[in-house]
Amino acid sequence: MDVPVAANVLGTLGAVCWSVQLIPQIIINYRRHNATGLQPSMMMFWAWAGVPLGVYNITSAFNIALRVQPQILSCLSLITWIQVYYYEKKWSVYRSLLVVVPIACCMAGIELGLIFALRHGKEKGIDWPQTLMAVLAAVFLACGVLAHYWDIYTHKTVRNISFTFCFIDAMGDLTSLISVFFQPRLDVLGIVIYGVELVLWLGIFACGGYYNLRPWLSEKRSSATRHGSENTREGTGEGVPLHDMPSSTSAFSTSSANMEASGLRDRHTATSSQA
Repeated sequence: MDVPVAANVLGTLGAVCWSVQLIPQIIINYRRHNATGLQPSMMMFWAWAGVPLGVYNITSAFNIALRVQPQILSCLSLITWIQVYYYEKKWSVYRSLLVVVPIACCMAGIELGLIFALRHGKEKGIDWPQTLMAVLAAVFLACGVLAHYWDIYTHKTVRNISFTFCFIDAMGDLTSLISVFFQPRLDVLGIVIYGVELVLWLGIFACGGYYNLRPWLSEKRSSATRHGSENTREGTGEGVPLHDMPSSTSAFSTSSANMEASGLRDRHTATSSQA
């Protein structure tokens, strides 16, 4: 289905979503001067995912938005990655730039070289390198999200992951996926690249419903029943207390940071009780 306008609009929305999800995280890290809970491995996986994804999208003659999208992903992921070392490892600005700039230049050089190599290969009818780029892009994107699955398996919770930002990322995958359908030629590998990460994000939401939402609703119902009985006995008009859902100021952080925050809350509660 060849609809250039729809392909460009949807591709642009995908690029915007992928930008929006990381820019707030970068700003949050800067304002609070820490990157507690962020997984540098996730950011690096996404940064490298932009290389084969950029090669594939450009050599496949995708719309402009989908060609630019991987460059945005790599750039913002690298910035977020180096923030972890700058704020958490106390690296100096000079050391941070000395590390991240060569990595960025290396990524750009590899991507540019692969683009010319794959175009030359396509002219000779060699298609397997392009398939390899699609596979690598899908694997790197998936590895970034799979880090959360290990966290969920270990701690049996989806705490300290911002579902708002996860939703934005998933929307970026979805709009990019639909954009591929509007290309002149249906690209199965392009569908796989964006579809794999979208499915993994949906799995995160499903785990959140099982580990977070279900117990929260159960506790709320129990609390309502308990306070209703107390109000009936005592004739008071007290309402049902509110329970905050787990949240985080980090867009993509691990449960370890949330456990630390829980410890601080417990100590604060103990202090208040002694007072």
